Formats: sequence, C-alpha cells, structure tokens
Amino acid sequence: MDAEIIAVGTELVLGQVTNTNGPLLARTLSAMDIKAPHQVTVMDDQEQIVAAINSARQRASLIFVCGGLGPTTDDVTLKSTAIALGTGLTTDDQHWEWIKETFKARRIKMLPDNIQQARYLTGGSPLANPVGLALGSWYEHDGLQLVVLPGPPAEFRAMLEKSVKPRLVAKYGTGRRISSRTLNFLGRPETQLMAEIEAATAQFSDMTVTSYVQPSQIQVRINVYDLPLAQANDLLEKVTAAILAVERPYFFGFGDKCTLVGEVVKLLTAQGKTITGAESLTGGLFQSTVCSVPGASAVFRGGFVTYAASAKERLLGIDPAVIAGHGVVSAQTAAQMAEKSRERLDADFGLSFTGVAGPDDLEGQPAGTVWLGLARRGQPSQTRELHLAAYLGRQEIRNLSVQYGLQMAFRALQG
Repeated sequence: MDAEIIAVGTELVLGQVTNTNGPLLARTLSAMDIKAPHQVTVMDDQEQIVAAINSARQRASLIFVCGGLGPTTDDVTLKSTAIALGTGLTTDDQHWEWIKETFKARRIKMLPDNIQQARYLTGGSPLANPVGLALGSWYEHDGLQLVVLPGPPAEFRAMLEKSVKPRLVAKYGTGRRISSRTLNFLGRPETQLMAEIEAATAQFSDMTVTSYVQPSQIQVRINVYDLPLAQANDLLEKVTAAILAVERPYFFGFGDKCTLVGEVVKLLTAQGKTITGAESLTGGLFQSTVCSVPGASAVFRGGFVTYAASAKERLLGIDPAVIAGHGVVSAQTAAQMAEKSRERLDADFGLSFTGVAGPDDLEGQPAGTVWLGLARRGQPSQTRELHLAAYLGRQEIRNLSVQYGLQMAFRALQG
C-alpha cells in the first residue's frame, strides 16, 4: 500500500524551518509496511494545497496533510482540504467550549478565528490533540483515507502516537514482523562507514542495514524481517558482532535515543567519577551539553570558560610561557587547560577545548583547527588535534569539537 505525505508551510518551502514531521511519519509508516514514495511540500496557499491533494489521489489511497491548522489568516489547510474533497467543515462544540475555557483560565484574549482550531472535515471524525489546541481530522470516503495533522512537532508527535497510530494499526495491522537494533557511531564518514559495514554483513540474509546521519552522530539500523523472535534476536546479535568487529572504535551505544553525552554521564555515574572542562572556542557548549542530561549534577561540579589568553592564565593558572611559546591553539595549552581545570575542581577527568572556530585564521592556524585535551587523575594528559572543514561554519565546528571531546572521555571511561 502506498501513502503520500503533504507538508504545508511557507516557512518550509523557503527553507526557514526544517521539516522533521515528514521523516518521522515515513518511519512510522515504514515500520507498518506502508510505503510513502512521495513527499510534497507546499506553501500556505489554497491553490497549491488543493492541487497537491488532487495529485496525491492519483497515486495513493492514504494521504497525510500536515501543518497550517492554526487560527491565523494564512492557516488555510483545513479549508483547502475540504475544497479538494468536495466536503465542508464541522465544528466540534465540546472542543470549542474547551478552547474558550482554556483561554479564560490563562487570561488570554481569544480571537474569533480561534474557532478554526475546533473544526474538522465534515463526514470524517476529529482527532484529539493531547498537547495543543487544534483538532486533527480523519476522513474516509470511496477507498480514500486522508489524515490532517497540525505542524508544530510536539503536537504532531503526540497526535501521531496517540490518535493516528492506533487507528492505522486497527485498520492495516502492524505490517511485516520487523526486529530492529540501532547502533550509534561518531568519527567516521558515512560513506566509508557504510561501505565497511556492507562488506562485513554481506554474508547475512533476511535483513537490511541502513544509515541515518544525525547532527552529532551516525545511526545505523539493522532490520530483520519475518523471522520468529528467537531467530531474529540471534541474527541481530550476529550482525551486530560483525559490525562491531570492524567499527568498534567509533561505536558508543545502542538505541534510537542514545547520545554520546548521555553515555558518558552514564559511565561516569556507574564508576562514581566526576568530570570538568576548560573551554575556549566552545564557549561553554561542552558544559551546557553535559548539563542537558538528567542526573548530570552527580558527575559535574562546574567548569571554566576561558576565552582570552589572560583568562586562561588568571583563572586556570596556565603558564604564560606556554602560551607565549606555543600559542593558545596548541597541544601544550590544551594539556595544561585540561589538567589545571581538573586540579582546581578536584575532578577525576578534565576536558579542554581550544581552537579556531573561524571564519578568520588565528596565530597562523586556519579555521577548523582544534586541540582537545584530556586529563585523568593519576595519569598523563592526552591531546588530540582536529582539522575540521572551515566551510562548516563556527557553530558546527564548535558542536563537533564537543562531540570529539566527549568521544575522548568515552574511550577513557571504557578503559
């Protein structure tokens, strides 16, 4: 069975906002053996929405229209969908009363157009929104199923999981029996990683291996099809072992929601150890990243942001002769930053970040040059030099620097 996904939003067409709803919906459908070979993005424009729906009806019997259900004048999705289907709009009186009570309780002035959020397609049924105001719509007629969902990602995710997925399962079943496992990697180009993985897993059948590039990692997903659970789990173990036999140095954890910082905090907690950081080019990003993990207070006491050379000398006690002789972007400075931060906060580990985020060079070093330092209690400091592409821009260079620093800590914690 084929489905089609229509994303509505001028901001999506102009590239001002990234569409995360489409990939999430496609993965959900794929797990149920429903393919979505066409995904279309249109502006908040009645003519474009109607044309997209009419075109989709030629290819698919299950259509999702996502976004544009707000109360403003450019939110025309529901009206346009009704025109395309030759139906009208119905107001859910109970939901409308709830919206009015919600505005009253929050002491917010309500506009007449807010009633749009209480409407759904006539002849269909409303879909509850657990976290927002706008209803969705589920419409079926003459072999066509059409679903309308709001665009805000939090609302979309909640409605997909609680309002849409149960209906899809009831109507179409769970699809093929698929057993899956996700492995997470950092530090390997995707093309090289997947070429090596494909060679390592060529001996296996009844499975596929796919990759998904995230901002700070590469997720590799193993899918095993139509095997009894025990056999599927056995095959997953064998394929995993084959992959890790060649990619272990770049692997850091299992699961779709796994993050490198989460794994580092988990290992620190399990080992009863603490970590701190001294940051220059990352400007506190490492510390912020660590603190984003629940329970980080057990392993992180604080840290240092020493952007200027004078701050490195005054707050950390870096030897001025080291900076004068080697520069702030050097292995020697990175090593002292890591060790001094560790000593000052009596932590088990100290990480340091110094480099050139760009766009200009610094001390003759090109943008993208980064030195990382790792200090461990009772052991010599380690350093690592990175040469990141300058075209990535300041923020991505800073993000990747943090991830590679966390990778150093992860490997040290693994022993």
